[in-house]
Amino acid sequence: MRMDMCYMDACEVREHYIRRELSPVEVLAAHIERYEQIGHEINAFTQCKFERAMEQARAAEQAYSRGEARPLEGIITAIKDESYVRGEVTTNGSRLLKDNVAEITDPVPERLLSAGAIFHARTATPEFSVASYTWSDLWGVTRNPWNTAVTPGGSSGGSAAALAAGLCTIANGTDMGGSVRIPASLCGLVGLKASHGRIPEIPPYNVDPYVHHGMLTRSARDMVYLYNLISGPHPVDLVSQIAKESVPASPLKLKGLKIGLSLDLGFFPLDDDVRRNTIAYAEQLRTLGAEVELVTLDWDERCIRTAQIHQGASMGHMLRQKYDNPECRDQLSSYVRHYFDLSSAASPERVQEANDYAQKMWQSLEQVFRSYDFLLCPTVCTTRVPADFDYGRDSLEVDGMAVDPVKGWFMTYPFNTLSRCPVLSLPSGFGDNGVPTGVQLVGHPYADAALLQLSLAIELEVGKFIHADNMPLNAEVQVA
Repeated sequence: MRMDMCYMDACEVREHYIRRELSPVEVLAAHIERYEQIGHEINAFTQCKFERAMEQARAAEQAYSRGEARPLEGIITAIKDESYVRGEVTTNGSRLLKDNVAEITDPVPERLLSAGAIFHARTATPEFSVASYTWSDLWGVTRNPWNTAVTPGGSSGGSAAALAAGLCTIANGTDMGGSVRIPASLCGLVGLKASHGRIPEIPPYNVDPYVHHGMLTRSARDMVYLYNLISGPHPVDLVSQIAKESVPASPLKLKGLKIGLSLDLGFFPLDDDVRRNTIAYAEQLRTLGAEVELVTLDWDERCIRTAQIHQGASMGHMLRQKYDNPECRDQLSSYVRHYFDLSSAASPERVQEANDYAQKMWQSLEQVFRSYDFLLCPTVCTTRVPADFDYGRDSLEVDGMAVDPVKGWFMTYPFNTLSRCPVLSLPSGFGDNGVPTGVQLVGHPYADAALLQLSLAIELEVGKFIHADNMPLNAEVQVA
């Protein structure tokens, strides 16, 4: 039963709390026990707040007994070590910030706390969240609990690894190029990049259309529940001042839905197991009543340059201003120095070129959306990126082809470029090395509710991917 508690979703845990069949104290104790079993091999946590969390769990237990429980009362939650929580050290994976105490709380953690969530740990991120894997000189290498030789993805890799390993019930993440969806895919989870502005973020990150705050969950119903709690206007975020959208808990009807399938978005190579699982997922949707047809997007490698130039001109510029100096540079992880070198190429002329190509990307996708309700494509191209991969040092192949080591192996960032389109990553099966694969479902701009209701419909038919009978059993077992 203790292991079962580690793999219930938040909605199920809450139902048990309400019926007084479980207590937050028991569930937290189960997560701590699981951490003591495999936590050090996975290395998902940078800070553990177990003693404080146990006090909060006892208080939550009393709230249920009084009938005063809030929507997330006693739900064990891991928070990415990039998100500010006032009074707590927030390192963002950097030795330069190892003593950095936050003076504010980000809107999403603020809303989670207000709803009664218990923050029991902070989760690992690559330094400054500038990589799609998760390791740093400060915190070491975070590993995928399904296969510890492989990365859990990044930059929200610690959150995803912790959730897949049964170390928490929910976890947050951020996504500037796929940092929620990549680890969701590689760890067998649900990951959401909402339409830009739906979920608030703090300045100055909120004004960057590529930047999104989100959640990682083990079920679609958890994602809907959390979206309704964390989305909507927030006073600090001008971009979030659009009408709040509440998503009904009712599934979308699959019969008659038209879904366009792109296996490559025009230019990405795929490993055979990723391709096979994506095609099988599309066929499953057909079996459930949806019309799924192959579509063509005329995108090419300029998608990579478009994202790199934008990120270099925004996040890259801010980071270089603060840390690209002789005093700091020697303390940076190797890939951060490489990131600074790449981002310095973002001239005004290149920014304009990137903006022009972004519009071309939208024109192509808009043509698809004229005939289809959703777009379906893989999330990542390969499950074979080593846990200690360094894009500043290492090369990478997908299906025998050399790809850009920074962005050539995942298919998420085009939808940060087209940031008003909501995207969910959902599990699609296992790769040949035992690592999960995922697919992205892309909705029309600002159609988050329809996308989330579609995920409910799929989950109602196929069930949850991770549960007590399908989970990483032993973090020390490596699969070749």
